[in-house]
Amino acid sequence: MENPLSGAEFAPKTTYLNTASHGLLPARTADAVRTAVDETVEGRIDMTRWFAAVEGARARFARLAGVAPTRVALGSAVAQQVALIAGALPAGAEVLVADGDFSSLVNPFAVRGDLKLRTAPLEELPGAVRPGTALVAVSAVQSADGRVADLAALAEAAREHGSRTLVDTTQSTGWLPLDQGAFDYTVCGAYKWLVSPRGVCFLTVPEDGGGLVPLQAGWVAGERPWESCYGVVEELADSARRFDTAPAFLPYLGAERSLALIEEIGPEAIGAHDRALADRFRTGAAELGRRPVPGDSAIVAVPGLGDAAASLREAGVEVSVRAGNLRAAFHLYNTVEDVDRLLAALAGA
Repeated sequence: MENPLSGAEFAPKTTYLNTASHGLLPARTADAVRTAVDETVEGRIDMTRWFAAVEGARARFARLAGVAPTRVALGSAVAQQVALIAGALPAGAEVLVADGDFSSLVNPFAVRGDLKLRTAPLEELPGAVRPGTALVAVSAVQSADGRVADLAALAEAAREHGSRTLVDTTQSTGWLPLDQGAFDYTVCGAYKWLVSPRGVCFLTVPEDGGGLVPLQAGWVAGERPWESCYGVVEELADSARRFDTAPAFLPYLGAERSLALIEEIGPEAIGAHDRALADRFRTGAAELGRRPVPGDSAIVAVPGLGDAAASLREAGVEVSVRAGNLRAAFHLYNTVEDVDRLLAALAGA
């Protein structure tokens, strides 16, 4: 049955409820990548057109994030971009993170060695900000169990204490509307809820660069890239593009098409759809005698059910196991029938 939200863009052969691990590619995205592969094989490479598509991806993400494109830098992975922020902190700076947050967000600060890394429970994070906290870093939605951070309270606490904020929106952008301009930095891997190929990651920074040093700057970070191919780059871009790394063309060509689809449907409509399916699963799991993690999230974790993932896969239902929880994630290509199939499989497990 065609999903009215996403039309004929998706064609899963399983009951795919694992977007929190990796999103499915839309047909338009697969077509764009195949075309670029053929062009590469046949010697019809048009880098000018490809770079224009990359800039299109930047602009589309900026609109979804609610910021100007001049605040968006391009990279390939969350840890890579978080490392820029970690590297810019002075020795002895205190970084506050949530207990058990995703390692790609936390570890770049830990490996510095000369930073003070402090943790607090997610629900207590705003109250844990104190004088001397240089940076608070948190995922908007927790990967392990889908809990949603109180970002408004966190931003207010950070303002009160003069702390910078970093929000990882990898598990939220695409279904959870968020003004990312309210934070100093955000980072987003696009291969999950933005249904893009892996290898696309967006970093937002303040208009003044937020004190970051463009240590990864190569020729693409120049104000005039094609004039910055040799020797020292004399003039870095007067925008977040100074923090770009050279884009992987195939992923970014696909991402431009995927982001177009997310824009066309709208994160508000996607979020309402995703949350309704997640709520149906929470209710059904409770009726089966389980206790899913409460909340209003597109990600639902059920403690104590991790061992069921293997049998579910045999039944054609794709979920994941994180921190011992069975984790189901519901997105624009999922339907009520998918939820009911998962519940039926769990009832018979």
